[in-house]
Amino acid sequence: MRTVITTHGLVLAALFAALTALGALVSIPIYGQVPFTLQVLFVLMAGLVLGPRLAGLSMIAYLAVGLVAPVYAGGASGLGALLGPTGGYLWGFVVGALLVGGLRATTRSARPVVLAAIAAAGLVPIYAVGAVWLAWQMDWSVVKALQLGVVPFVAWDAAKAVVAGLVAVALARSPLVLPAFGGATPNPSPTPPSGEG
Repeated sequence: MRTVITTHGLVLAALFAALTALGALVSIPIYGQVPFTLQVLFVLMAGLVLGPRLAGLSMIAYLAVGLVAPVYAGGASGLGALLGPTGGYLWGFVVGALLVGGLRATTRSARPVVLAAIAAAGLVPIYAVGAVWLAWQMDWSVVKALQLGVVPFVAWDAAKAVVAGLVAVALARSPLVLPAFGGATPNPSPTPPSGEG
């Protein structure tokens, strides 16, 4: 059945775009061009909580805001940042959120290990797009880009996937209405047909 994007869903997508922007405020240079941030945590959570369409939309909204506001890692903004050496990771956020949301849609399980594994799968396109883009921009081999732009972050990002899974489980048990957990904006109660007499 086709899912209708509601105002409630759009608000949630905007919320995760904002959270991703806040995650960029934590930007710690580790080695080379790619800093450590909390953005990936919110990208993975968006997929787990929103489902594919809203999660992808939230990341597209985040990228769009970054064209005019300093919401990328390190306070960067504009087309130069989006097309710069680390821009591939930003594009990878969209693909990663879509993948996590799509995988989440294939199961109704709310077990932490399942959701953490789904979140971890979302790291693959982020790394792939980011590393290939980094190699192209810096004129590096893909191997060097993986060594400098992926390997130092794997353990940290795996931990973020676990945290995303745990938070998603907690949200699933909450009274919040969340698209990926079978919730849609509640429809108004149908008005019973009026009759005479």
